[in-house]
Amino acid sequence: MQIDYVVEKVEVVKLDIARADGLLARHDLMSPYVWEEHGRQHLLVRVLKNPLGPDDATGVIYAGTAEDGLHFAMHEKPAIAPGPKSVDAGGVEDPTVVTANKGGLLVFYTGVDGAHAQGSLLVAKGADLDHLRKQKVLLKAPQDAGNIKEATVAQGADGRWRLFYEYAREYDGKGASRIGLALADGPEGPWESIADPFGVRARGWDNWHLSTGPIVARPGQPPVMFYNGATADARWRIGWIAFDENYSSIVDRCVEPMLVPPPPEQRAGTDIAFAASCLDDGETILLYFSLEDRVLRRAQVRRYPQN
Repeated sequence: MQIDYVVEKVEVVKLDIARADGLLARHDLMSPYVWEEHGRQHLLVRVLKNPLGPDDATGVIYAGTAEDGLHFAMHEKPAIAPGPKSVDAGGVEDPTVVTANKGGLLVFYTGVDGAHAQGSLLVAKGADLDHLRKQKVLLKAPQDAGNIKEATVAQGADGRWRLFYEYAREYDGKGASRIGLALADGPEGPWESIADPFGVRARGWDNWHLSTGPIVARPGQPPVMFYNGATADARWRIGWIAFDENYSSIVDRCVEPMLVPPPPEQRAGTDIAFAASCLDDGETILLYFSLEDRVLRRAQVRRYPQN
């Protein structure tokens, strides 16, 4: 039986904030992580200045809440801000939320050091978005790899946790992004890195760069990741890949990208669509992504066939 995931509709995600400095009007928006709790949708998003100066933070993470998943009322103060320690003094990026069994939140995020030279995976913890406290560095890049970022967290059928992450490496004298994988007995680690879960395809739309995306795990179906892939000139698209129940082998993978961005609205715009999170009601998958590293969108995605 042939399976595919099809984008049926794309919607604009709007953020509202009451600030005298007009924060969102002069900033780019990336990495929208949305989850549902108590009948409302909550958002964490990376916000950064445009244009970005050499001394500016590469990101600040803000929070918001919505009733419809599209219009978010944003908190005035950041949920996670850079510093004061050097490990994330240069910026905070790429939030990913894990809700704790006993209440509370774990937020995995990327911390860029004060020299803007290295990115590491860190975690913040709290009872809610207004009480997050930075905890520790979860994972740092080994000597032969660069920035670790873009966490995706999932639990296998064996009860163990998987941490998918993007890391940087040099190939043929050029920088490239790949997806790594680590295992732990709990979401707070300690994490042990293992072999990469999958790689690039030489003649595909994903022949040079790979980055993690959100995972949907429905009962009776293989878990699927909506991942990000690109060519060497960084034309990013969104595709999908399905795993067995413990994420140890690939059972299916798209041939062509599921979502291709429209032409950039601005002449200097980037050719990028980048998936960050999703909601699933069992029929429609609501995939949150960014366009041009600048604006936020939500795609309605459906699996065909349905069963």
